[in-house]
Amino acid sequence: MMDTGRPNLVYVFADQLRYASIGCNGDPLARTPNLDALSQDCARMDNAVSGHPVCAPYRASLLTGKYTAARDGTGMVINEIRLHPGHRSFAAVLEENGYDTSYIGKWHMYAAQLGHHYDVKNSFIPPGENRLGFTGYFAAYNFHHEYYAPQAYYHLDTEEKIYCTQYEPDEQTDMAIERIKAHKRSGKPFGLFLSYGTPHDPWTRDNVPEEYYEMFSDVTFPPPPNYQARNDPHADMWARFTLGQRKKLEEWKRVYYAMTANLDHNIGRLIAAMQEEGVLENTIFVFTSDHGEMFGAHGRHAKNIFYDEAVRVPFFIRWGDRLPTGRNQTCFNTVDIMPTLLSMMGLPVPDTVQGRDISDSILTGEEGDNNCLMMGTGPTAVFGGGREWRAIRSRQYTFAVYKSDGREYLFDNIRDPYQMENLAEDRAYRAVKQALLEEMYGKMRDIGDSFADNRYYQKHWVKDRKILPNLR
Repeated sequence: MMDTGRPNLVYVFADQLRYASIGCNGDPLARTPNLDALSQDCARMDNAVSGHPVCAPYRASLLTGKYTAARDGTGMVINEIRLHPGHRSFAAVLEENGYDTSYIGKWHMYAAQLGHHYDVKNSFIPPGENRLGFTGYFAAYNFHHEYYAPQAYYHLDTEEKIYCTQYEPDEQTDMAIERIKAHKRSGKPFGLFLSYGTPHDPWTRDNVPEEYYEMFSDVTFPPPPNYQARNDPHADMWARFTLGQRKKLEEWKRVYYAMTANLDHNIGRLIAAMQEEGVLENTIFVFTSDHGEMFGAHGRHAKNIFYDEAVRVPFFIRWGDRLPTGRNQTCFNTVDIMPTLLSMMGLPVPDTVQGRDISDSILTGEEGDNNCLMMGTGPTAVFGGGREWRAIRSRQYTFAVYKSDGREYLFDNIRDPYQMENLAEDRAYRAVKQALLEEMYGKMRDIGDSFADNRYYQKHWVKDRKILPNLR
């Protein structure tokens, strides 16, 4: 029988699903009935943000509770570098306290080459320290974003490529359901992490099941109010539109929304299976995303920026009838996830964690202040200066600054949800700006973030695309 004295954890996260692209968050074009239903039965952290809105940095912070650019932080300053394994991890705490663990899906913290996604030297994470404490079932790959075989595959404990026999999110959900059944049979509490690759691009019709594409084949997707026809001069090569790409935006959105609809279907299957197995009520179930997507807002696509389209993510947390349901406006950063969930589970929080435990707010529904430090440490997957930024987000405001030219931004996210009016030079907001600026730099000092140029990290923190230990 399952040990009901301690809660299980099922942590499900999408890739590049933004807060605004779910029906319950106000998108009339979304087809997300299962997520909409879940939203009525859980605590919704409406100001959850991705503290470093890029795939690999998010995952490193999630599993360590550390900032990217902190003293003794993760050092995951760009994608396609390898995380040093010497961190006290989320999974290690679970296993040390009698939990079985499983990890399924995209990992994105092991590559040591750029652009060689399918080389087993990058895609296979071998058993041992590089799995960051996951010693149980581990069906993963470093990263890819083609969701049908032969590109869609995973590894278990050998270099053998196990090819998906169906659409990858469908197969991953099947695997997660089987793991839940196996965990139930073991009688031990469990922690399951399910990392979907969708709705990350490429947004091509052959990369999503036709039945989901057909849901949106005739849908018109108007540009957002903050759409800009010129590229943001601060954008890196991943965020700039190349010639002809803007004409593809509507088709990209059709596929993105189709992928999201499929994702929603699989969340429904997963929750139904947990209910059938009798484990749902004693499981902390989380659904979230690693970051969002710009889709032309502010002259950008992709992520790696402080605007809400990129940093604001859904965060739904359900635990039987133990949590107050509804919207919770407390700000919630990526580094806060590990200490918060461990505390809710009654497990020790390592003193290496740099995030904040906000479990009291989730458990009581009482909203508190927890302004979130966010960062960009350079181009998405190559080294090179000029794209670094820091930002702080409160319930009402976002303040941000670029390192390269000192350009400052201040947005009132409540009055101006599309962040179209920069208030940084508005005399009426001088006190607001100064308070946020001082708090942001104070948080940076506290963690030892020197706001270094990206090339500094390349020279001092990384060797052969592998992150060095003991970052200073």
